[in-house]
Amino acid sequence: MQKNNLYPAVNLLRSTNVKHIKLFFLVLLVACGGDRVADTQPQKWQDAEVRVESRPSPPRPGVNEFLVIVTGKRGPIHDVMVSVRTDDQDQWIQAIQDGEVGVYRRAAKVAPGTRSVLQVQMKRNGVEGVLRFPLNLSP
Repeated sequence: MQKNNLYPAVNLLRSTNVKHIKLFFLVLLVACGGDRVADTQPQKWQDAEVRVESRPSPPRPGVNEFLVIVTGKRGPIHDVMVSVRTDDQDQWIQAIQDGEVGVYRRAAKVAPGTRSVLQVQMKRNGVEGVLRFPLNLSP
């Protein structure tokens, strides 16, 4: 009959300081998290905080996807109409709501100069506002 070697491993695990194991997994999790930073600073509109992230990050000249994230004191705000553009001469293009989680997505062309500011138009309950998010383009 084959001898089961499971018990020595369990005893070793019990004798090992569990704090060190937790610390190891925490460090592993942080190491795998990447170095993602926000593309722009959050701005306020009415009672909401509006953040913008880009894909890729940082944005590159050409077409990029933008995520407009709208949150309030109680969590995501999903009853807003969000449109974007990168030049005053462009038409507003409505962003697509990504579920009811306060995230709106849209692709837009960016370039150095006039197209280096993402303009975000917000509409809610008959009130309209425009926020401008300067973009730091990667070379």
